Amino acid sequence: MNAALKALQLKARHQVYTLLSGHNLSKLHGEGYDFSELREYQMGDDIRKINWTITAKLGKPYIKELHANRELSVVVCTLMDGSLYFGSGNAKQKKLTEVATLLGYAAQQNSDLFTGLSYTQDKINATPPTKQLYHIEQFSKTLFEASLLNTALDYNTAIQDLFKRVHTPSLVFVLGDFLEEADLSLLAQKHEVIAIIIRDHEEEFPKNLGEVTLNDPQDGGKIDTYFGQKSIEQYLAKLGENDDKLREHFARYDIRSVKISTEEEVVGKLIQLFN
Repeated sequence: MNAALKALQLKARHQVYTLLSGHNLSKLHGEGYDFSELREYQMGDDIRKINWTITAKLGKPYIKELHANRELSVVVCTLMDGSLYFGSGNAKQKKLTEVATLLGYAAQQNSDLFTGLSYTQDKINATPPTKQLYHIEQFSKTLFEASLLNTALDYNTAIQDLFKRVHTPSLVFVLGDFLEEADLSLLAQKHEVIAIIIRDHEEEFPKNLGEVTLNDPQDGGKIDTYFGQKSIEQYLAKLGENDDKLREHFARYDIRSVKISTEEEVVGKLIQLFN
C-alpha cells in the first residue's frame, strides 16, 4: 500500500478512537420505542404517528416522535474532478480522502452501516453497506488514487444519481469543494444532509502572482495573464457570490455544513459540527 495513504488511514483511525469517541454523528429520528419529543403535525407527516389523546386535549393534531432503535445508515458521497487539483499539487484531494476515511472509521466505531459513493467524470465507485474496515479502507484507497486532472464533474447529475441510489433514510455527507452549483434540496427532503466543503488556503486567500500562466485543471486549458490586485478582487467577488448562494441554499433546506481547509486538522472541525 502507498505509504502516504497508510499514514493517512492510521492518523484517521487514531483520531476516531481517541478524539471522536462519544460524539454522535446525528440526531436522526426514526422508528423505535424510546420517546423523543411531541410536536405539532406538519403537512407530509405520517398520520399513523398522530397521538390522538394529546390531539383531543389540545384541539390540534400532534405527532409523537421516537428515537431510532435501528442502526444508523451513514453515506459518504464525494464529488471529485480536476478542481480538487489546485496549486502545485492535489492537497485538496488528500484532505477530502482524510475526511471521508475518518467518517468511515467513525461509522464503524459506532456500529453504523457505512456506504461510500465516489463520483468522478467517468466513473461511480460504490461500497456495499458495510461495517467492515476492509470496504472502508478500499473506498479510502479509491479516493486517494483517483486520477482527476483534466476532468470535470456535473455536480447535479451526480446528486440526482445519489438520490436514486440511497433508499433508506440516512445521514448523508456530501464532500467536495462546491465551486459550482449543487442542488441538495431533493436529497435533504429524504435524508439528513451535511455538506463538507474542502478548500485550499490559497484558494480562499490568493496571492499577487504578477505575470503568470494559469492552467485549468478541469479542461487542461492555459492562459497567460497578469494576476494582480484587481484580478484578486474580481476573483474574491465571484467566490463570495458563489459561497453566499451556498449558504442561502443550505439554510433554506436545513442542511448543516462545514468548511475544512487543507491546512486544518479535520477532527476538530468535525467535533464542532457534531456538537
